[in-house]
Amino acid sequence: MDEETETLALAIGRRVRAQRQARDWTLDRLAAEAGVSRRMIVNVEQGTVNPSIGTLLRLADALGVRLPALVQARAEASDLVEVTRHGEGAVLWTGEHGGRGVLVAGIESPDVVELWDWTLEPGERHASEAHSTGTRELLHVIAGEVVIEVAGAAHALAAGDALTFSGDVDHAYANRSAGTARFSLAVFEFGVGSSHREARS
Repeated sequence: MDEETETLALAIGRRVRAQRQARDWTLDRLAAEAGVSRRMIVNVEQGTVNPSIGTLLRLADALGVRLPALVQARAEASDLVEVTRHGEGAVLWTGEHGGRGVLVAGIESPDVVELWDWTLEPGERHASEAHSTGTRELLHVIAGEVVIEVAGAAHALAAGDALTFSGDVDHAYANRSAGTARFSLAVFEFGVGSSHREARS
């Protein structure tokens, strides 16, 4: 891991551990609630692994918190605004050719909205497992060309195009062109952690 990734991994580990301990949960309990291995929980809490976006989403949902609460640096905030400065977003995906998926902003649970800034270099593809039921994604291509795969169907978009789709099915973002592609993505996920809270009540 590079220094930036290592710093983020350690911060995520501290936050996951704090959330788990605040609930008086064992590692096994969190593993069971999140559907990930105990070994992965240990590695995440120790900051020795760069967890996938899917793993982070499962942990956030199990803990009943929004993803930004686990990954974002402390933003400038007041009762009315929260500012994330350029370069302060959480880089949660890095492609083999230098592409990046950066979580730049988000709002509180239980109804979560995340704002992402994505860059895909030629040949890069990011596959995402299905999110919780009812999740919607809105994508706007800023530059280049992007192919969005939703439940096996491919949708080619060029700069200026936009797409709204269900995020509760398997989907992927791919750059099959020869140039860099960049897009903004908003994810709306409703009732995050509610299934776990209801099960405990």
